Amino acid sequence: MDSNNQIIKQAPISIEAEQAVLGAIIIDPKVYDTIGGMITAEDFYLEDHRNIFTTLTRMYMQNKTIDSVTLVSELSEFSGRTQESSIQYIALITNSVPAVSNVKDYARIVKEKSILRHLIDACDDINRSAYEDASPVRTILDSAEQKIFDIAQGNETKEFRHISDVLRDVYVDLQVTAENRGAVSGVKTGFSDLDRMLVQMGKGDLVIVGARPGMGKTSFVLNIATNVAKRSGKSVAVFSLEMSCEQLVTRILSSEALVDSHKLRTGQITPEDWSSIAEVVQSLSGCDIYIDDTSQITATEMKTKLRRVPNLGMVVIDYIGLMQSTSNSDNRAQQVGEISRNLKIMAKEFGVPIVCCAQLNRGTESRPGVGKKPTLADLRDSGSIEQDADIVLFLYRDEYYKDIAGTADGEDAGAESSANTAEIIVAKNRHGAVGNIKMGWISKFTKFRTLDTDSIQNG
Repeated sequence: MDSNNQIIKQAPISIEAEQAVLGAIIIDPKVYDTIGGMITAEDFYLEDHRNIFTTLTRMYMQNKTIDSVTLVSELSEFSGRTQESSIQYIALITNSVPAVSNVKDYARIVKEKSILRHLIDACDDINRSAYEDASPVRTILDSAEQKIFDIAQGNETKEFRHISDVLRDVYVDLQVTAENRGAVSGVKTGFSDLDRMLVQMGKGDLVIVGARPGMGKTSFVLNIATNVAKRSGKSVAVFSLEMSCEQLVTRILSSEALVDSHKLRTGQITPEDWSSIAEVVQSLSGCDIYIDDTSQITATEMKTKLRRVPNLGMVVIDYIGLMQSTSNSDNRAQQVGEISRNLKIMAKEFGVPIVCCAQLNRGTESRPGVGKKPTLADLRDSGSIEQDADIVLFLYRDEYYKDIAGTADGEDAGAESSANTAEIIVAKNRHGAVGNIKMGWISKFTKFRTLDTDSIQNG
């Protein structure tokens, strides 16, 4: 009993600040406009205070007059308190307000104490899980990180900004963009036709690249990652949940050195090839490309690792279907929905585009002819991916369906020497047009390239 009492006494609370916030609203209801977005009823420690704040919020939303008399009437009706006890306590809290003008400071104290209590509760849960040792260590770690992450996200509040302040910032950005011909307006993919349609990838964008297996989506995002790292001078982080670091780098070498990927796998490398490889190795060694091939990684783990990447410019994930969720739900669609939301939040927080591969449903295979071209409805597992994404790109190649019968890997058909064409379908674009873009696809080099002709077809 003494131990419990000691814990209660040490709980981070400020009864005085809670009373001051409530009293300030009763004295001057206009101050609710100032602190309404800072705190919620759950931030108050005492149940009486939570009830009073809930009642004040309801009266505020219903445009009811707020004063001591009306509040007593509302409390008697909804909280079950006697009128006499309500009158006494409301008088007490209104008399405890040092200065109504300081209500924002009082609310900040209430919020901070609430956050500390949530941290204590989270740590208690983590402590209990660790002692029970009933789940795999990885699961316990993921759960612990998610609890802290959720508290941190809940603590992020922003105030309104007057349009004049925003206009000033936008005007400066426009001037710099005009002077540098788009150098700072976003992240370029390195494919000119695609960049013109997307108006580049913006800071905080979640970009989904969807395709059926073997269509070339891994090669496509690796091409983009290499282009960004070489041209922007910023770091690019690649999470590969399916392939090893060595496999990814082999693909990059094939694409950049223009050496047949089949030769790299079999070791049939000519002196000319070695010369090209050596040149690319030297060039790429100066690029900041970081590769993580952890399988079944969570968004929380990714965020933890990305915090340690200096000068981050872009993130690539291959692919979302292999990511793990911290959700307790057994519904994969709900899990993928949680993952996509976390990725969008992460992109916004780091202020960089996140390019994420996604598998498509098998339904595309059964459709005849050009009907095989993917649509937003073909995104696998969850409609939340479409909702959370700022840009959705689909890859489509007619040659894939012709080649796949003759090779187990339509993307890596090493014997094929000619450059096929690929179609990049911009199915969703918050910043510009949607439509189809023709690009070159050289399978033996696992490389996409911009065609010389003007191939943009607006949709």
